[in-house]
Amino acid sequence: MKSSLLIGTAASALLLAGCSQQENDAADASDTMVDEASMAEMDSAVSETPIEENTSGPNPAIENNPLLAEWTTPHGAPPFDLISEEHFVPAFNAAFESHSAEINAIASNSEPPTFDNTILAMETSGVDLGRISRVFFNLASSASNDDIRAIQREMSPRLAAHSASITLNADLFARIDSLYQQRDSLGLNAQQLRLLETTHHDFVRAGAQLEGDDRERFAEVRAGLAGLYTQFAQNEQADREGWTLALDAEDLEGLPDYIVSAAAGAAADRGLEGHVVTLARSSVEPFLQTSPNRELREEAWTAWMTRGDNENDNNNHQTIRDILQLRLEMANLLGYESFAHYRTGGTMAGTPDAALELMEQVWWPARNRALEEQGDIEARIAAAGLDHEVAPWDWRYYTEQVRAERYDLDQSEVKAYLQLDNMIEAQFYVAERLFGISFNERFDIPTYHPDARVWEMTNPEGEVIGLFYGDYFARPGKRGGAWMSSFRPQNGVNGDIPIIINNCNYNRPAEGEPALLSFTDASTLFHEFGHALHGLLSATDYPSLAGTSVDRDFVEFPAQIYEHWLEQPEVLERFALHHETGEPMPPELLERVLQAQTFNQGFATVEFLNSGFVDMAYHLEPNPADVDIHEFEQTVLASRDNLDAIPMRHRSPHFLHTFAGEGYSAGYYSYLWAGVLDNDGFAAFEEAGDIFDPELAQRLLDSVFSAGDSEPAMDAYVGFRGREPSVEPLLRNRGFIETGG
Repeated sequence: MKSSLLIGTAASALLLAGCSQQENDAADASDTMVDEASMAEMDSAVSETPIEENTSGPNPAIENNPLLAEWTTPHGAPPFDLISEEHFVPAFNAAFESHSAEINAIASNSEPPTFDNTILAMETSGVDLGRISRVFFNLASSASNDDIRAIQREMSPRLAAHSASITLNADLFARIDSLYQQRDSLGLNAQQLRLLETTHHDFVRAGAQLEGDDRERFAEVRAGLAGLYTQFAQNEQADREGWTLALDAEDLEGLPDYIVSAAAGAAADRGLEGHVVTLARSSVEPFLQTSPNRELREEAWTAWMTRGDNENDNNNHQTIRDILQLRLEMANLLGYESFAHYRTGGTMAGTPDAALELMEQVWWPARNRALEEQGDIEARIAAAGLDHEVAPWDWRYYTEQVRAERYDLDQSEVKAYLQLDNMIEAQFYVAERLFGISFNERFDIPTYHPDARVWEMTNPEGEVIGLFYGDYFARPGKRGGAWMSSFRPQNGVNGDIPIIINNCNYNRPAEGEPALLSFTDASTLFHEFGHALHGLLSATDYPSLAGTSVDRDFVEFPAQIYEHWLEQPEVLERFALHHETGEPMPPELLERVLQAQTFNQGFATVEFLNSGFVDMAYHLEPNPADVDIHEFEQTVLASRDNLDAIPMRHRSPHFLHTFAGEGYSAGYYSYLWAGVLDNDGFAAFEEAGDIFDPELAQRLLDSVFSAGDSEPAMDAYVGFRGREPSVEPLLRNRGFIETGG
């Protein structure tokens, strides 16, 4: 069951302030990242009077504000051509006031509580606040600037305070609780009952049952955390965007043409001459894979791993300690032993022990495979006549050499067949085959940046049932990683169609050249589109149950299962076409690409689990105020005999998943949990002998992609698969056990 802080149409937008966007870890997902306030700025924002009543007649800032007007764009899409930064604060002020009035009217209603006058009334409240927040926080992620960041520093704690004013409203909760206690006698249908239960559950987890000083302190903690999340995210962003590695002519030697081109583009984007490597994963990781200059690899890797960990104003150590201390206090106020117990209490796992048990089950097979992989690298180093141990900045470089030798794979050769536009068409094709939907690009709908593109999604009858935005290239002002979010969720009450967006950070090609992807990039594209479809295909009766509003360790399942279709020959033969000749990928190359998918899985799984173990350990720590960040990391990693050459995928000072919000805090394990589901789930299509089996596709649609949070996550999975999942397909697909073993 999800743990939201609000209900109503403002809920998912305000969760953006608490960082609920879905992202793909495979692409350095900075899930949960929004720019929040520093502690001092947060205190100032919370203490000020949030709304000043207008007593002097009409207010032009409100009357002429496009954020508060009716949107007459096609399908009610945001009118980005009319919106500017100056519109947000007046719009937020007006929306706070109107939403508060709606909530107060519900709470003070003299009539006995009913589903319609309480739950449904809350569900239809906050329309303006919802759409303003979604537009704003999507811009803050995709097209930020100094003005937007300043507005975030003001609004994030105010949103937290507004959320608390609702969930801690005693009269409102009394009505909800009254309905909950008599829920079995109200004659509610299944979705009404589910909405009532999740609403009550969310209010309880947001402190509604607290009293007196505890209630007041809980609100203070929530506001404090909102400021700290922004501080953490902005510190990481400052370190990431403030570093570049300039490459001289000799530094370019040995680099593939596509990396040289990307480095030139990165320099041009920043107004620089020549070539630079940046700390975007799409820039630094290919450099680490291909640069023969070991000193430069070390320099780039060190900068990458020390974001938020430098002796400057962006150091995140104390911010981490403050976040952990407030989270522990919040969990204790609610009666939980730790924040990890609080977070997992609303998930499929249910307890920290269950999450740790799964990670432990995978850890040792993954570590053993990583040791084998390290042996291969050591052999390559020795064969080159070098005498040094395997360091973290060596792993990717020598791994690519082993991959090339073992599978005769040249990444440049593979990329030549993976054009971005073709892969976009491939993701649409899979959706059409599975779910009968189609996508048609629109060029007349305003966007916030020229990179952003818009498609209508239509059902088999030709009706438009969703809008999809795609924003695929890295640029200054755009956060790192890849993610899905929404401008509007599907709304079964008023009939609003969903408006969903995917963001990626691929390298922009040179003028006139196609954008070419690595296979990992293409997997990221499919992953995020799986999330997008979870929002676009939603068909629930109520917006709070729509789309991705599901358990954190279930939300990755639709995205991760969708990745499997990219790996199918039937899809690649159709869309993996050479960008110059148009010829399909040769069968022998396709076979080698697919055979290589289990390669280096020991490394990939170990670095992921390192972050998962540290994340969980932080949130089980009883004395977080005294934690030494470096020592804590090393202690956790050493406890499982970690390999020195494989650190955490995301080190603590830039671990946006867990410290820039609560989306994956004590929940980074969720990717692995969902990995069990997606590998077991796709095995059903393999067993059927048809990757587009109509019966299975219909069950996947009915129980997962369209169902939202209309039933518990395990019930949804069993509705699709017919049974609970097995971990064996995951272990087999990662090459940790033999086929059939």
